[in-house]
Amino acid sequence: MSFVPDSIRIGILGDFNPDFRSHHATNDALQHSAHKLGIQLESSWLPTPSLLAPDAPKILEGFDGLWASPGSPYKSFEGMLKGIEFARVNDWPFLATCGGFQYTLIECARNVLGIKDATTAEEDPNAKNIIIYPVACEVPKRAKDAPKLSGLVPKIRLRPGSYLAGYYGKDVVEEEYFCNFEVNPEFEWTAMEAGFPIVARGADEECRAIESPTHQFFIATLFQPQLSSKPKKPHPLVLALVH
Repeated sequence: MSFVPDSIRIGILGDFNPDFRSHHATNDALQHSAHKLGIQLESSWLPTPSLLAPDAPKILEGFDGLWASPGSPYKSFEGMLKGIEFARVNDWPFLATCGGFQYTLIECARNVLGIKDATTAEEDPNAKNIIIYPVACEVPKRAKDAPKLSGLVPKIRLRPGSYLAGYYGKDVVEEEYFCNFEVNPEFEWTAMEAGFPIVARGADEECRAIESPTHQFFIATLFQPQLSSKPKKPHPLVLALVH
């Protein structure tokens, strides 16, 4: 049996916006899992500009785990990348969702593979190496004014034998999305080349999640597991992070 402490601290990389449902859901999902495990959990939002401060690494060390939140474009593009880099380099327990997933891929492309101008079309639509580009296939019957990829989407296939599939306990799931950008298929190789295999794909083979087989916990998903977490039924992926 693995040891679980009485209390933990999770740092959330991102710029909290009280109008964002996903931001409230991120806080709530952590508490659902903490209650299930019978521990106290303190979560703190770390604004992306603060991640560029000289003392940022010391502050990040004070947290037991980190979560790269939704909410792009962030106030500081470079700040979000710095926070993700800290987790990757120092093997800190790490979960990234939606925008956090997108920036995780960019961080790996820039700092592991040396593609220094890797970016997202949201930041620079005219860049040479656009790792993240606009959603190619819109979800039909989505809510008015909702992003192109939004709502509950079925038939997300998880790679058998992956950590992600192990946490879910199955190989096909459905999850909620709320985003306008996804992985440019021409740059899928960057994730695998950087050591982060693709472990979830959409109905048309789109990349939906990556993980590290060498870190203690390092998973990034385009979908948002926090949106389906419930007080009496914590999401298994968030539960795995907290555990």
